[in-house]
This record gives sequence, structure tokens and C-alpha cells, in this order.
Amino acid sequence: MGGWTEFLIAGFLFMGSHAIPSNKRLKNAIINAVGQAGWVALFSTLSTVLLFWVIFAATRAPYVELWPQETWMRWLANIVMPVAVALGSFGVAAPNPFAFEGRAAGYDPEHPGIVGLVRQPLLWALALWGGVHLLVNGDLAHLVLFGVFVVFSLVGMRAMEARKRRDWGEVEFTRLATRTSGWPLQALLTGRWRPIRGPSLLRLAIAVLAWMTLWHLHAPVIGVSPFP
Repeated sequence: MGGWTEFLIAGFLFMGSHAIPSNKRLKNAIINAVGQAGWVALFSTLSTVLLFWVIFAATRAPYVELWPQETWMRWLANIVMPVAVALGSFGVAAPNPFAFEGRAAGYDPEHPGIVGLVRQPLLWALALWGGVHLLVNGDLAHLVLFGVFVVFSLVGMRAMEARKRRDWGEVEFTRLATRTSGWPLQALLTGRWRPIRGPSLLRLAIAVLAWMTLWHLHAPVIGVSPFP
């Protein structure tokens, strides 16, 4: 199996797996069986395995160039990717009732933490990752791959927030979201939120380590150096 067939199968399985968090009954059943930490570990592992498969499948698909790669595109990717990794690192399992990767326990609407910066940090991380990788890979297979990730992330944000509005009601949603940002930095720029403490040093260290690991493994694992 290879070419477009493998790429399409891997893509459908990856996208299909991300319907699991939106299925409350199935998600709750898994959490009841393995616990919250087990759910995060299980879903993260499944997502990572399928993500690598669909990326490798895209490299094996027929190459159809749409635009040439420029040096500035690689520089932009190297500037954006640390931001994307940091958003993911600070977002996963943080007190955040708005996002599927967060947890409701410990959330304070007056001091929302990462949610003050943006309510959907992991989906924004995925959108940024997909956007810059779409730019630097100007062929058809990668346009489909990363374009789907960008659209999936943006649509997922709207769907997630629409569901929260239905579940909580407009008044409760507004109460919890007053000092948060739908778009990155929105609450900070409008004065609705000010951080009361610096970022967690542990999460910052994880973000730096994760970015360094991804940067150094990009060439041996993906086959392309990220260096501009």
C-alpha cells in the first residue's frame, strides 16, 4: 500500500480519531475505565502515532509542485514553531473548561491562566503548525495534509465553543469567558486580563525541551532539515 491510497487512509483515521473527544459517552466511558490521566496519555499516544503515519504517507504520495520554497518561508516556520510548541505545552491538562485537552478542576475565571491568553491553545498550536508547514511544503499532498489541519483546527474551535455555550447557557459561558481570549492576546490587548504571575517554569522547560527535540529529530525522522 502506498501513494494516494495510504495517504487518504491515514488521513481519514487521524481525523476520525479526533471525533472521540466530542463524543461525550465514549470519552466518559474511557475516562471511567482508565482515569483522566490515562485518557490523556491514551489519546495523546493514538494521536501522535496517527499523526506521524499521515505525515510519512504524505511524503510517499506522488509529488506535484504548486509553488517553490523560499528561504524566508523556512525562517518563518522556525519563528512560529516555538510558539506553537509552547501553546501546546502550556495548554495540555491545564485548568481550562473550554478545551478538550484541559481540565475543569482548578479553573478560576478571575485568574484564568493560559485561558486568558487563548481559550483553545492546543487547536491554535495545531493551526500554527499546519499553517507554516503548508507554506514551506508547496506540493499537492502537503497542501491537502496541512490545509486540512488548519481548517480542522479553526472549525474545531468554533464547534467546541458552540457546544460549551449550549451546555452551559450564554450567561454562564460569558461569566467563565469574560477574562479569556477567543483570539490569541485578545483579552490582554483589551485590558480584560492581566497575568498575575509568570509562566510555570516546569511547563516552560517542557516546552523548550519539546521544541529542541522536534528540531533536532526533524532531519533524521522526517528526512528534511528545519535549518533555513
